[in-house]
Amino acid sequence: MNVLEERILKDGIVKEGNVLKVDSFLNHQMDIHLFDEMGKEFKNRFADKPINKILTIEASGIGIACIVAQQFDVPVVFAKKSQSINLEGEMYVAEVESFTHKCKNNVIVAQKFLSPEDHVLIIDDFLANGCALQGLIRIVQAAGATVEGIGIAIEKGFQSGGRIIRNLGFQLESLAIIEKMNAETGDIVFRD
Repeated sequence: MNVLEERILKDGIVKEGNVLKVDSFLNHQMDIHLFDEMGKEFKNRFADKPINKILTIEASGIGIACIVAQQFDVPVVFAKKSQSINLEGEMYVAEVESFTHKCKNNVIVAQKFLSPEDHVLIIDDFLANGCALQGLIRIVQAAGATVEGIGIAIEKGFQSGGRIIRNLGFQLESLAIIEKMNAETGDIVFRD
């Protein structure tokens, strides 16, 4: 069992509706030592790829993406979920549906931050239905850039997202894949 799986078993809380609450160490309060271990593992899994940019989506993926970017010594770009006065110029836009928030958002990346020369590693905290990842993939493809791989902290293996992304032909590496969760007992079973 890896360090992330151990931490999920120790501090993760299973809620109704297939929700895993990991806010004490992953996506509200962040355990930087854990993130450092995760960053090293993603570096190992994608060491043979010519990655020159990390892409994530706001907000929960940003912390992990920054630590991964340190391992690769490359910048991080994050897709914004809303237009602001600070965004200028041409934008890449993709509609994504959030499993957690049960809503659709347009995610936005300024065109000046992605180009055909970029070799992108997409990083995110969770993979459930795959909508956010598909939106980020569309943005990378619209830029003419290359998706070199996708790194996920926690994948819900009992939902369709992982299968969809892998069937699209991308190298998808998840550090913890949950096969099943039980809100009544709090039990979590990981894929071997």
